[in-house]
Amino acid sequence: MLKIYFTDNLSKIFYDFKRVFYNFFIHLSFDYMMMICMKEWRQFFSSLTGYIAIILFLLLMGLFLFVFPNSSILDFGYATLDNFFSIAPWMMLFLVPTITMRSIADEYKSGTFEILKTLPLSPAKIVWGKYLGCLLVVAVALIPTLIYAFSIQHLSAKGGIDWGATAGSYIGLLMLGAVYTAVGICTSSFTNNTVVAFIVAAFVCFILYSGFNAVSKLPAFKNGADYYIQMLGIDFHYTSISRGVIDTRDMLYFLAVIFLFLLITQRNLVRR
Repeated sequence: MLKIYFTDNLSKIFYDFKRVFYNFFIHLSFDYMMMICMKEWRQFFSSLTGYIAIILFLLLMGLFLFVFPNSSILDFGYATLDNFFSIAPWMMLFLVPTITMRSIADEYKSGTFEILKTLPLSPAKIVWGKYLGCLLVVAVALIPTLIYAFSIQHLSAKGGIDWGATAGSYIGLLMLGAVYTAVGICTSSFTNNTVVAFIVAAFVCFILYSGFNAVSKLPAFKNGADYYIQMLGIDFHYTSISRGVIDTRDMLYFLAVIFLFLLITQRNLVRR
């Protein structure tokens, strides 16, 4: 009887110790992951490059929307942000790789990646920490563009803009930025040269956004395969969400592409 009581107590003590130990390291790992996330934030804004990249993005978008005659919203005569949401993916082809190009490449170049591996973090959490940090910068870069929506609403004589479609378009733009960020993190994990990481990320994002749509227009795919090829590209799903209808198939596509590139990044870090 005494032996059973002692064994039960010992099992209970061992279980409580294991739970406390596990929770401690989960909390510690999360803290380190957030530390990596904030490091990416500080690294981007630690030099003029970060500020210049975002300022140029907002300046170019403003020029396209309000100054250049072929794309100026003021020349259309009605309140819409369609031009903004059609131009923004092309501008982000350069903005997002600028944000992500240093994320892992700089770690290789400076030798801090070896220090990073000593932290109580799995490669997956290192990747997610860096990804969330870069995605936060992308989201911050998009927030000032809300000024365009309020400006059009204020300038509109009647009716104003369709806020439902605008909200859907912003969700689509954020998801597109999230995919671009995952691609940028992935390409940065293959090299210690930030310029190479930038060029390759911009190229891969370009192929994902418009490449499949271009291939689908080839005569060889006019037998019905063109639709399925278009579905492989970002543009197809981004355009769908931009109509203001959030389809779960589009969201699953974006999430699948994000996880795919982050998984490749994680595998690449394991091999290092």
